Amino acid sequence: MVIAIIPARGGSKGIPKKNIINFCGKPLIAWSILQALNTPEIDEVFVSSDSDEILTIAREYGAKNIKRPKEISGDRDSSESVIEHALDVIGDRTDPIILLQATSPLRKPDDLSRAIHQFNDEKWDSAFSGAIIDDFLIWDKSDNGILRSINYDFKNRGRRQDRKPQYVENGSFYITKPSIISSGNRLGGQIGIYLMEFWQSFEIDKIDDMKICEVLMEKFLLGET
Repeated sequence: MVIAIIPARGGSKGIPKKNIINFCGKPLIAWSILQALNTPEIDEVFVSSDSDEILTIAREYGAKNIKRPKEISGDRDSSESVIEHALDVIGDRTDPIILLQATSPLRKPDDLSRAIHQFNDEKWDSAFSGAIIDDFLIWDKSDNGILRSINYDFKNRGRRQDRKPQYVENGSFYITKPSIISSGNRLGGQIGIYLMEFWQSFEIDKIDDMKICEVLMEKFLLGET
């Protein structure tokens, strides 16, 4: 019995009321709720929020409510603390939990189902959604301002086809066992990755992000979700 938990704070800096802003005709959080509800392997969907407005909208779209205390509703509070609180409210569980990020709506209709099956088949303890980043050459800058290549040797660039694939954690969702969460982290034990297409990694933090995601949603997903 898998449950989905969707954290959704009332406060947001980049976009006011971000989690319930209109996105392709629905409140943003509604997409994650409906995607979870339409996944046969997910039995219940919970939204954890400090905002009564968000909880009302979540309930209208079929999610169960968890009122989050103010002390774990700040922008520095971890999702792990939110899940731990949710599990205290829901009750002891041993089955996997899927954590969905409301600001990452670009999921295909079968993504969650396929990920849960892969999680079980591969006997993972935790997993994250991600994408291959073999086309990206990443640099960082040291404290003294010197640039350095991170995922390749710029002195020996080589062909793209010869580089070993690397992966980005895209934040769309995580699947984990409650025993992992109780250790204070969403990932641990045997960790797996559910691969998504790179364009599904875009998330909504700013207005420009929303415009990009709307184009992708309309182009690739509307009519399927």
